Amino acid sequence: MNEATSVKHTDLTDKSVTIFTLFTTTGTLICCALPILLVTFGLGATVVAMTSAFPFLITLTQYKIWVFAFSGIMLALSGWLMFRPGRSCPADIALAKACNTAYKWNKRIYWTSVIIWAIGFAAAYLLLPTRIWLDV
Repeated sequence: MNEATSVKHTDLTDKSVTIFTLFTTTGTLICCALPILLVTFGLGATVVAMTSAFPFLITLTQYKIWVFAFSGIMLALSGWLMFRPGRSCPADIALAKACNTAYKWNKRIYWTSVIIWAIGFAAAYLLLPTRIWLDV
């Protein structure tokens, strides 16, 4: 009983970290990538409306290095929690099924977070230098 309880607690902790990672990487997309992409597509007025409705976006943009660093650390922590060596599911059939289902969903959420972070990073740090380089 104690082993099953600790396994459930570990799965819950892994899932919580993975969901928190999705939240932080989505923050990078909202703060940095979305405004840049909207301006690129000629929707600057939309960005002005967004920043007037949500002034915290300006603060997030000012600290985008910290936002990306924190979300990158969360991605690394989440990846380590999921893919660490010695990770196993319990022998009980019902608990093993629940463990495998949680692991499958954690992987989906994790890779979605990685894609969101990569899009945000590319938009915030790579698009403008690439555009400047191509215009020269």
